[in-house]
Amino acid sequence: MRVVLAGAQGFGSHYLDRLRRLTGLVELAGVCDVRPVPPESLAGLGSPDISADLPGLIERTGARIAILATPIPTHAELALAALEAGAHVLVEKPTAATLADFDRMERAAAKAGLACQVGFQSLGSAAVPAVRELIAGGAIGRVTGIGVAGSWPRPAAYFTRSPWAGRRVLDGVDVVDGALTNPFAHALATALAVAGADERGAVASVETELFHANGIESDDTSAVRVTLAGGTPLVAAVTLCAAERDEPYVLVHGEKGRIRFVYTMDEVQVDDGPVQRFDRTDLLVNLVEHVRSGVPLLVPIQRTGGFMEVMEAIRVAPDPLPIADDHQDLSGEGRVLPGIASVVDRCASELALFSELGLSWATPLVVGGSPVAEYVTSPDLPLTAAPRPYLHPVRTLGGTVVTEVRPADHPHHLGAGLAVTDLGGRNFWGGRTYVRDQGPTWLDDHGVQRHLAFTERDAAGFTETLSWLRPGEDALVREERTVRARPAARGWVLEFGFTLHNLTGAPLTVRSSATKGRAGAGYGGFFWRAPAGSPGLRVFTAAAEGEERVHGSRAPWLALSSEAWTLLFAQDADPWFVRVAEYPGVGTALAWDTPLSFDARLDRKVSVVVVDGRLSREEAAELATGR
Repeated sequence: MRVVLAGAQGFGSHYLDRLRRLTGLVELAGVCDVRPVPPESLAGLGSPDISADLPGLIERTGARIAILATPIPTHAELALAALEAGAHVLVEKPTAATLADFDRMERAAAKAGLACQVGFQSLGSAAVPAVRELIAGGAIGRVTGIGVAGSWPRPAAYFTRSPWAGRRVLDGVDVVDGALTNPFAHALATALAVAGADERGAVASVETELFHANGIESDDTSAVRVTLAGGTPLVAAVTLCAAERDEPYVLVHGEKGRIRFVYTMDEVQVDDGPVQRFDRTDLLVNLVEHVRSGVPLLVPIQRTGGFMEVMEAIRVAPDPLPIADDHQDLSGEGRVLPGIASVVDRCASELALFSELGLSWATPLVVGGSPVAEYVTSPDLPLTAAPRPYLHPVRTLGGTVVTEVRPADHPHHLGAGLAVTDLGGRNFWGGRTYVRDQGPTWLDDHGVQRHLAFTERDAAGFTETLSWLRPGEDALVREERTVRARPAARGWVLEFGFTLHNLTGAPLTVRSSATKGRAGAGYGGFFWRAPAGSPGLRVFTAAAEGEERVHGSRAPWLALSSEAWTLLFAQDADPWFVRVAEYPGVGTALAWDTPLSFDARLDRKVSVVVVDGRLSREEAAELATGR
């Protein structure tokens, strides 16, 4: 059967190799390319007609099939042109750059009465129906979720191999190159096929976490949670920044076991049972047989509708966020995220996104294209530390770290965040609890702040929902927290706001150690632990200077500075809690010397300007006014 190939270079060279192997079944009648085709690349394939005009090439050669191995944004127009010229189409994955283009292609194929097969080669594997049969037969019980993991290395040259590589948009045209939409597109499509969710309407919602370690526009490390129409979660986590190649796989979770499907090797394993290997049908061979005798297509375009719904969600998602260099190994040909292979495995195993594993790089705050802070949502800490989300590291624009986590002097101090010594009788600060007439005492009273979800998220920050509770008890409050970063006249500004919604049905009381008899220990609220040992520490407000004079004061702003940095805090609701001599830290005091009770809600906001170098009082006042 006569075929034409559009795109003979790049990935098109793989099709040329396949066509050589299929000599006798197909004949390469023509090659369509906008660049000169080296004669040696066509060795063993006869003398095909070469032209940049695909419809004209199809008409001159009488080709029955057009193979499209061209850049992603060209798929739709070339497919429509080939169908209009009367050829069946085999288009390389992904189907198209946009869902709208997918719809156009699907309609055009139906109108022409011609086949449009999509080159998801993994869907030609007999392992896919075999896995579905295992699920239907109850081999693992009811399916509770599907995980996907993939980790490959890529050199820097991979992202410069073509003008569209590593791009989301090129010259105003959607490209949507990225880890999940291109190299690992098979992983996502295979998982959707296993779930029986491969057509339009199968996807209810998509959450995205897209990152890049390389200096590119698109993502090289990605995680998505796809909620299927029936409610089943599908979490896919992949990276192109691994130290070595691990074969990607689909992990089907069931109530009674798991199925592991290594789709690149067509291998299936139920729990610890024997590995079964299955055959795979070449999609070009399948298309030829379909044209000749009506054999069903293995990957008709409509079978990629579910994948395109996920790809569309990735296309319109916020731009990928950068991963700071200090999380990377830069010693080789490509950037490596140490330990990332085990991270994507955990995502697939736990059906969790990167941020839900407590990875600080997974929730960065970005100013001027660079991460200036990272947010840990789910730290792995003992209960005595009152586990809670926190910001660390926080950096100046010059890269100096201005927070500290779990220092030896106070291992429950966690960067910058919200901590309360006593809320409703529970310790959300960590460490010992102050008991009147007894002093600091270890009590079994610690609570946790549990991250529930991000309701808004972009490069500049997020809005988050949290639950405050003592494990095993009902939640005391639900918190809505908003954290944002923005440029300032000097440095940058962190804005931190929270609302505590009382869930107890009765007034809820905030207490500090000071309200229990420990003079001056009014800590509890927003708290910033700065690095110990910072040289030349100085603390001041507009009217006073020194720890003794500013501690417990009410002032619209307060500055803590060292020789290398200045932190300018601003809020007007509560007194300031300040430490310099014992350790460097600044916080707001919700209950300075009197308990604070609230009924429905408690709201607070604070802003912090983070500046390189030391500010004078005059400079701090000017910056506080114009922040």
